Amino acid sequence: MIETIQWTPEGVVMIDQTKIPAEETYVTCTDSHQVAEAIRSMVIRGAPAIGVAAAMGVAIGVEKADRTQPLDPQVEAICTELAGTRPTAVNLFWAIDRMKKLYGQLGGKPYEEIRDTLIREAILVREEDIAINRAIGKHGGELIPDGATVLTHCNAGALATAGYGTALGVIRAAVEAGKKVDVFADETRPFLQGARLTVWELQHDNIPATLITDNMAGHFLRAGKIACIVVGADRIAANGDVANKIGTYSVAVLAKENNIPFYVAAPISTLDLTLSTGDLIPIEERAASEVTHVFGVPVAPKGTEVRNPAFDVTPNRYVTAIITEKGVARAPYEESLRALAGNTK
Repeated sequence: MIETIQWTPEGVVMIDQTKIPAEETYVTCTDSHQVAEAIRSMVIRGAPAIGVAAAMGVAIGVEKADRTQPLDPQVEAICTELAGTRPTAVNLFWAIDRMKKLYGQLGGKPYEEIRDTLIREAILVREEDIAINRAIGKHGGELIPDGATVLTHCNAGALATAGYGTALGVIRAAVEAGKKVDVFADETRPFLQGARLTVWELQHDNIPATLITDNMAGHFLRAGKIACIVVGADRIAANGDVANKIGTYSVAVLAKENNIPFYVAAPISTLDLTLSTGDLIPIEERAASEVTHVFGVPVAPKGTEVRNPAFDVTPNRYVTAIITEKGVARAPYEESLRALAGNTK
């Protein structure tokens, strides 16, 4: 299994996803500032993986805290810095809140107990994520027909999680169940997560993969070459609107037009039931250079005006089903998602 992120005695070790596929190198973060920068610069990316990184960032921040100063304001500063890295993936905030609540329960305990408890919790977040992804795969793998060609967008594999993956976890589970599955991977401009990361992962697992540019998806859907689409998510509103990597909405509309099932695979921690619709999901805007340059090479004239939203929102009417570790939700999502999340209010 690909080791996306680990807690080690040396620090938080994560594979550098900005270097794949040219290099398989690892970064060791020795304090919370370095973890925050790794999230911000997309050394680690993918909503579940960001959540794990945030939990470990809090833990290593406490481990490296200044013992001569009060701990409470230091923890608050650590959490604030981590929360300010990327705004769209709700798993980031879910993990920070989980660690803050645990810290609050440890008030008055010796520093060593606080430190060790938070480290254990961060490691548990990682372990839970891998188990959750396998459960998502089990539920979702049943929806993939034998002999299917599946289209994916961006990377929702082991690299986007602590291991196994959400959307790619569904594909992996189908293959492990003995089904023959081929994958078409959108390249996913501008950061090329599909080309660089998804294809790399599938090749590691010997799952047949075909790379296409983003603007080829409609052609292959209309030609009947795709049986279904599976993508991940960075935040899902209470009504089932889904925020995912930019370009997902276009693929979902094309799927609807061509009567192709469009599945979203995500853990319960990606649900944001406080938001009634996807219109309320904050959308991250990233640097213009990601669009004007490819691997440092300019592909647009100097001074070009750029918009670079990292995510878009797919309205629930385009979503066939949302696959979670607790089961598969279908419309009406206001009811099915709350039921799966254990919240029937």
